[in-house]
Amino acid sequence: MHELSITQSMLEIVLKQAEQAHAKKVTNINLVIGEMTGVVSDSVQFYLDFLIKNTIAGGATVSVTMVPSQAKCRNCNQKFELKEFDWTCPHCQGNIVDVISGKELIVESIEVE
Repeated sequence: MHELSITQSMLEIVLKQAEQAHAKKVTNINLVIGEMTGVVSDSVQFYLDFLIKNTIAGGATVSVTMVPSQAKCRNCNQKFELKEFDWTCPHCQGNIVDVISGKELIVESIEVE
């Protein structure tokens, strides 16, 4: 259910940016969501479809790019995809890693008229 408040915040960002651009209509919204956020893209899509109806974003196309969780090993500097319960480097078996992707939750861009 946290997707509703997240989606509302994203829509506020979209509408504020559209207003600053003096846009009459938002035609496309591009979102980036990392796997580690736990945000379900279908839920965001559902809530956005509902929330944008009576705004200048009504009818806009929504594109969601999901970003996989990746880490970089501090021992061997190799990048690898994180597994849910296994953060061990598959290259050197090290377990000291830096998360380099998967935590994104952004409005990447909007297209307006």
